[in-house]
Amino acid sequence: MIEVKTVGVIGAGQMGSGIAHVAALAGYDVLLHDVSSERIQSGLATINGNLARQIQRGAITEQERQGALARVKDTHAAIEALAPCQLVIEAATEDETVKRKIYDALMPALSPQTIVGTNTSSISITRLAAATDRPEKFIGIHFMNPVPLMQLVEIIRGIATDEETFQVAKTFCEALGKTVTMAEDFPAFIVNRILLPMINEAIYTLYEGVGSVEAIDTAMKLGANHPMGPLALADFIGLDTCLSIMQVLYDGLADSKYRPCPLLVKYVEAGWLGRKTRRGFYDYRGEKPVPTR
Repeated sequence: MIEVKTVGVIGAGQMGSGIAHVAALAGYDVLLHDVSSERIQSGLATINGNLARQIQRGAITEQERQGALARVKDTHAAIEALAPCQLVIEAATEDETVKRKIYDALMPALSPQTIVGTNTSSISITRLAAATDRPEKFIGIHFMNPVPLMQLVEIIRGIATDEETFQVAKTFCEALGKTVTMAEDFPAFIVNRILLPMINEAIYTLYEGVGSVEAIDTAMKLGANHPMGPLALADFIGLDTCLSIMQVLYDGLADSKYRPCPLLVKYVEAGWLGRKTRRGFYDYRGEKPVPTR
């Protein structure tokens, strides 16, 4: 079985930086790739800040923080720099066209033995695998956000994924201290198949005037014992990502119960995408979040 020593991560955003963080902390060399050095520097700053918080909680030592940071290398200059990797995880935006362009550039740079994983939260693994030169060595490795804190990783095999690829991905995730669950290759897999329709229904509840933003989130926190209300959670995930996943469910399963709420579409069209744009169902521009409806 392939032994993973060097991991490539494509995308230095919220998910990519989180994957790089946990891989480096577990002792893997990490080659972090994005379109610009600025994005990678931003990702490294996020990693450093999150490692510092782990020190404050007593979860890691200063020596472990320094070791993890030293293992993450900036490879923005060329995707060919990922050639030494035994495993590359693509954590780009949830857009199939973008992912396919990345694979077109990536495949010629890799050894035929290199395994390619995608952190997609909803797109068909079989279809993405077919866009590569190695469908048998392609697999879904879906981390939860925020990666350093969340214990679960969904692993999804495409129709062509071979047993060695599955075992390598599973072993790697377990080495990160994660719990692995297997999901079949159906739209949105397990977590988002259940979670996103709930969030979409919360948005419909707001849209139809059943409750305000604050009332809906309070009701679900205190009435269902959720740690975060569904609208606050939508802002955390990113409303564009929520919409993208709902569209995948709606298109893939052809059931009206997955129709994205028009209010969700309106917020995305306005560019109010949640925390990352400082406005969504809450306005984050002040000292504390304020509901926008």
